[in-house]
Amino acid sequence: MEAVIRIEKLTKRYKETQAVKDLSLTVRKGEIYGFIGLNGSGKTTTLRMLLGMIKPTRGSCFLLEEKVKLSNYKLWEKVGYMVETPYAYPELTVKENLELIRKLRLIQDTRAVDHTISELQLTPYANRKAKHLSLGNAQRLGLAKALLHQPEILILDEPVNGLDPAGIVEVRELLRNLAKNKGVTIFLSSHLLSEVALIADKIGIIHHGRLIEEFEADRLESLIERKLLIGTRQNEAAAKALASQGIACRIGERGFLEISGKDMLEKPETVSGILVNNGFSLIHISVEEESLEAYFLRSIRKESGEP
Repeated sequence: MEAVIRIEKLTKRYKETQAVKDLSLTVRKGEIYGFIGLNGSGKTTTLRMLLGMIKPTRGSCFLLEEKVKLSNYKLWEKVGYMVETPYAYPELTVKENLELIRKLRLIQDTRAVDHTISELQLTPYANRKAKHLSLGNAQRLGLAKALLHQPEILILDEPVNGLDPAGIVEVRELLRNLAKNKGVTIFLSSHLLSEVALIADKIGIIHHGRLIEEFEADRLESLIERKLLIGTRQNEAAAKALASQGIACRIGERGFLEISGKDMLEKPETVSGILVNNGFSLIHISVEEESLEAYFLRSIRKESGEP
């Protein structure tokens, strides 16, 4: 499948600060790539280099197999973007802001503005000045500006920032529809890791400017850790009883017995049966599944050499 976004050994250094180091990745047509990392990890710097806003110290970015450079201005007719805080003219209304973008982008279809306003659920605010918009609706306006010319590529920094839960779902469905039904390639960063897990086809984790892990989103299920949590009134004795039956467990921070073995996770009744037969009363039993946030932090700790 065609590589629409390609980054090769991208590096950016500011004097003594290494913002991005030897970063390489590929996003194919119609894919949604979720780019996650802590604040200061290099996410926004990468997006700004991808958009030609800042020049790499070393390495290259390609969009639709064309190298990103100042002279290649025709490329931006195919790209929509929103990086950091979305800007709008505060004294102009939502509709006037979008009309201005329509004219600047030489979009001939005069219905494009109304269509985009409707698509982003901005109709009730079409005649409201941008300075009076809530954070969430200012974010919607930023997305509307990015989508107005129906780009082939969308590059978005924190696209659901400030949106309420209903708004997050609406934007998620909009982006999914653009990728699946219109073949739009989407590269997005977000600190809402659970949202990334719901929308992305591929996820990359950046830490201290380096891409430390990359995986298909449907592999997350096999990567995350699961634990069987058991509670009794005599956990230390219960742990010894299980160990005598070859079942490894530990007492976790919350005081529960934690069992990670796949066989026991699939057959918790085996564990409970052993404990009951040995005279232990169960006061808690559950399976705990690691979230993307927990997996993300575990990956970072591993990269940093922490236990």
